[in-house]
Amino acid sequence: MHKQPKQTRFNENVLAKYQIYNSIFMTLPFDTIGKTGVLLPLFHEVCKNGFSNKLNPTEIVENFFKTYQENPSEKEKINLLFQFIQYIERQVVLFDAIEDAAFPIVNNMDGVGTLRNSKETAIIENKKEALKKHLENFKVRVVLTAHPTQFYPGAVLGIITDLTEAIQNNDLLLINQLLAQLGKTPFFKHEKPTPFDEAVRLIWYLENVFYHSISQVYNYIQSNIFDGQQINNDIINLGFWPGGDRDGNPFVTTEITLNVAKRLKQTILKSYYKDIRLLKRRLTFKGVEEIVFELENMLFENSVNTAFKTMLPLKEFKSKLQQIKEILISKHQSLYVEDINDLINKVHLFGYHFATLDIRQDSRVHHTVFSEIVTTLQKNGSQLFPKNYLELSENEQLKILSEVEDTVDISIFKNEIVSKTLSSIQAIKTIQQNNGEKGANRYIISNNQTAVNVLETFAMFNLCGFKHQITADIIPLFETVNDLTNAASVMEKLYTNKAYSKHLKSRNNKQTVMLGFSDGTKDGGYLMANWSIFRAKENLTKISRKHNIKVIFFDGRGGPPARGGGKTHQFYASQGPTIEDEEIQLTVQGQTISSNFGTLDSSQYNIEQLLSAGISNELFSNTNNIITKSDAKIMDDLANTSYKAYVDFKNHPKFMPYLEHMSTLKYYGKTNIGSRPSKRSKSKGFIFADLRAIPFVGSWSQLKQNVPGFYGVGTALKKYEDNDEFEKIKQLYNTNDFFKTLIGNSMMALSKSFFKLTEYMAKDEEFGEFWKIIHQEYETSKRLILKLSDYTELMQSNKVGKASINIREDIVLPLLTIQQFALLKIQELQKEENPNLKLLKVYEKMVTRSLFGNINASRNSA
Repeated sequence: MHKQPKQTRFNENVLAKYQIYNSIFMTLPFDTIGKTGVLLPLFHEVCKNGFSNKLNPTEIVENFFKTYQENPSEKEKINLLFQFIQYIERQVVLFDAIEDAAFPIVNNMDGVGTLRNSKETAIIENKKEALKKHLENFKVRVVLTAHPTQFYPGAVLGIITDLTEAIQNNDLLLINQLLAQLGKTPFFKHEKPTPFDEAVRLIWYLENVFYHSISQVYNYIQSNIFDGQQINNDIINLGFWPGGDRDGNPFVTTEITLNVAKRLKQTILKSYYKDIRLLKRRLTFKGVEEIVFELENMLFENSVNTAFKTMLPLKEFKSKLQQIKEILISKHQSLYVEDINDLINKVHLFGYHFATLDIRQDSRVHHTVFSEIVTTLQKNGSQLFPKNYLELSENEQLKILSEVEDTVDISIFKNEIVSKTLSSIQAIKTIQQNNGEKGANRYIISNNQTAVNVLETFAMFNLCGFKHQITADIIPLFETVNDLTNAASVMEKLYTNKAYSKHLKSRNNKQTVMLGFSDGTKDGGYLMANWSIFRAKENLTKISRKHNIKVIFFDGRGGPPARGGGKTHQFYASQGPTIEDEEIQLTVQGQTISSNFGTLDSSQYNIEQLLSAGISNELFSNTNNIITKSDAKIMDDLANTSYKAYVDFKNHPKFMPYLEHMSTLKYYGKTNIGSRPSKRSKSKGFIFADLRAIPFVGSWSQLKQNVPGFYGVGTALKKYEDNDEFEKIKQLYNTNDFFKTLIGNSMMALSKSFFKLTEYMAKDEEFGEFWKIIHQEYETSKRLILKLSDYTELMQSNKVGKASINIREDIVLPLLTIQQFALLKIQELQKEENPNLKLLKVYEKMVTRSLFGNINASRNSA
């Protein structure tokens, strides 16, 4: 138990250490400009003073060069600014490593939200048996996605890991060497990664973090809650999108999907091999040594050779391990039985698949594909579909879609997207044969709007040889406000469809439904998106229970509050009995993977927080997670008021031009951090519907305006203030955890805003009035959230979280200034009759390069 307050622990173990190691880092010679480390703190001071005195970024940069440089040339100025960018990127890495190293000191690893705390609470309330019963069914699924919000290449991730360890051990010599290595290691990728490259990057986390942290959590549950008995539930599952997520990514091929599945199997076998090697040094007893030797050879051969020809079936592999355990117990006084039990549990958790590879595609692509399938089959003389199929009503199409089956020859389809889609379904069968059913048993339909969208996918499985024995879950993803509203009626049509109902019976009468926070917020604003998802969950729970289906909610969450991020465990703990909660499933991506699951300590802690959120919902009474009719009425009104404000804002004629000309939106595609294009269509201009949520939210974050995390909140709260009904909102805030969590996460978005950076835009001839609209909503939201919470400053109750944000924002202040300076230079050059195209490219590169450090520093900005 820590004796010092959390804030003190943070100051001593994070802030103080950063100041010490940063001073070392700044004096290391990385380049020919020896004074960069001396000049950067001076530039930082000039930036702070400049914004305080309402100077614009150009004035700040020019003032710095006038004060600290003797008549520098344009080239010298540019070179120094690029040096600053490189230094700041590495300062962010240093702070990441220090914060990671201090994680178990700053956070109470046995406190509220941990398994130990849940177990002790259950014992005090005489609910240990109820806790065991709950954990026999309850699951958490963490799904790592391919979305590119992580800018660290693999080499830098390795340095962070080593640096974290060196800092924990106070190894000054190694820290010095690693800082020098960091200074010379490139961050910037000149070519986009392939989807396979992205997969390999994320598999690093599976192998180095999740393999250990998940098994540690599972072992704790088995030892301390189940008293060492076997648990007939794996409790924690891993999902994986890189290589399987085709939505908007033309570079994901069937070959890549199969290769990623092979890599996942190869990696888990390699992990088992390492464990067996360690066991071999301990299990030197008669009757055991021979089995260990046999398994060691088999695992080595198959972790090197991806044909996996000599690998035992999973059941037999488990049996061999169990045999070792039984011999240790019966003949060797249970010596090292905990070690073999750890490996048995790992094999139980990860099998031969490691993580389930999800396949995903957009419903609109499916619809185009399916129309092509129907017409091509008809041209080839098939009688599967009537000639007028495409003109039939929805109900008539549903009937045909639910009954059709065949094993079609993919080679007859000349359209590439058709053959790609069908071959991805066939790939599921291949992966299941190699990695087991859990290797790939989920197909997600993004932008799902109708029951036809689901049954078209259902039919494609049955046309690819599954013939109504589909060993996969078909998962609709509802994203827009309208689709979330209609979700329950769509699912009822499916539940009452005879063939689909039969399919669900074969899947244990469970239906997974995915809900999209990112596109929901982009479509309807922060309050409306979150409330629409809450209501959709309530309605889907009700309709599913009516049809004896257990609905499982899979939340498509990003890093920031605008994309469903923020305090995730508090969000789940705030969902009451009207929402099905047998499983918690969520996507984790980019910096959220490295910040929440990047080390063994943070990974174990955050997995336990998710488990405890589900446990507390089921076992421990909490009247603050129940939404009454009067609460719901207020939430409806708040959501609708904010929705109108957001839609009016979104429809403003300057909305898209502002993002295109005043933000970094168009530079996201140039960062080469992800294989997926930054917008859906190939159109030259920017169309709102085509925008991906990540560059959309990320661009607001780079401007330090964070619009998607608060816009409409202030307007909604002000309505109640203007009507002298603010006490109603206060009452809701103080008695309802869901609303409190929403406001808390919006508070985080406001805390990461810094309008002084772009205050110069208020005077812009074209965009000045639009900037003022955003700033006014920010001021209103901030003022009324403070009034609502009775705080004097944002995030007042989370001082450590606020301190971390403040340090990170302080580190990147010069970087943000450089970015805005470069954007202003680009605007200047573009207005010239004959612009210097070479110089224009240099400043465009400067903007692109500045994205990296800003995103990494925020840790959950996109």
